[in-house]
Amino acid sequence: MTRTVLGYAAALGVAATLLTWLQYRFWLRAVSGEVYILLVALGGVALGAWLARMLMPAPPRGEFAPNAAAVRSLGLTAREVEVLATLAAGDSNKAMARKLGISPHTVKTHVGNLCDKLGVQRRGQAVDKARFLQLIP
Repeated sequence: MTRTVLGYAAALGVAATLLTWLQYRFWLRAVSGEVYILLVALGGVALGAWLARMLMPAPPRGEFAPNAAAVRSLGLTAREVEVLATLAAGDSNKAMARKLGISPHTVKTHVGNLCDKLGVQRRGQAVDKARFLQLIP
């Protein structure tokens, strides 16, 4: 009995596969090329979205904590880290001096020291490198 059932099941499977194949061949002729292009494009978009989600790192959660190891290795003082944070906000030297309660000349000195320690020549480069090193958010 089992052998008969398995034989009929195999025959039905082959018949269903054959019918599906014939229907697919008919469908290939009935549908125009633009539909295929659309389907391929949608598949590419879906694949790209899935890959982007899998490969991109998750955004950091919680409050930002500066990279203490990088601060130590660069020899940054606490005041220089504060100046770096206000520098990242895009403030001018006078505005930074007012926020930090120091003179503009002291701000220039700190910015110069930061540029030397970070190995950059411009303020924008200092901010970019500090973000890369996770010194500032």
